[in-house]
Amino acid sequence: MLNVSHVTKKYGKLLACNDVDFHLDPGSVTVLLGPNGAGKSTIMKSIIGFLKYEGQITVGGFPNKTTDARKLLGYIPEMPALYPNLTVSEHMEFLARAYRMTNYKEKADALLERFELSDKKKKFGDELSKGMQQKLNLCLGLMTEPKMVLLDEPMIGLDPHAIKQLKDMFEEMRRDGKTLLVSTHIIDSVDMLWDRALIMQTGQIKANVTREELEKDGRTLEQLFFDVTEGVKQEDMQHTEAEKPGKE
Repeated sequence: MLNVSHVTKKYGKLLACNDVDFHLDPGSVTVLLGPNGAGKSTIMKSIIGFLKYEGQITVGGFPNKTTDARKLLGYIPEMPALYPNLTVSEHMEFLARAYRMTNYKEKADALLERFELSDKKKKFGDELSKGMQQKLNLCLGLMTEPKMVLLDEPMIGLDPHAIKQLKDMFEEMRRDGKTLLVSTHIIDSVDMLWDRALIMQTGQIKANVTREELEKDGRTLEQLFFDVTEGVKQEDMQHTEAEKPGKE
């Protein structure tokens, strides 16, 4: 579903991503882990098409900056970008019209109810608490029912009920064959959700493993994370088979 091939991104002399290369299958949940400054947000923004970079990224076989690819993608950024003069309902309507969605109100109402925003429909964006802004951020990202969803630190600011709802939705989307890439530095928040884990450090993918591979190795995700980020030598944990070119 997603191919990231030899992507490099520089900000002046700063090498934010260095030859990043991985492949994600449909119907899978992949967690992208790494310390602050590892390059996680840069690769996420590159995938969604916000940044210029060297290399190639395709979504469903389409170059990621094409209209065909963007129809497949949903993006939930770490920091909600809401319009202060639009209400919650108007945010949902604005997105639906932008994507030329018809009969969207039932979908919008279901998402708002699930994230406990039904009674906030008439509230303006700048009247919402940070947690409520993040909930609306999630509703907007999921509104178009994308085939692939990028989530950048999605659980920050959420209350326990909203976290549970989001985790349940992860499972539902996986069952529906959708592909999720979840970037976070809070390992506990995703420890039971993932199929594949990517660990970044200094702009590179330092580990690319499936849950089965890690279980056979006898390590937890947390142990692998600290082994990688604290410089302990990896024992052939770099999984390369899924990264062969030509897969979708």
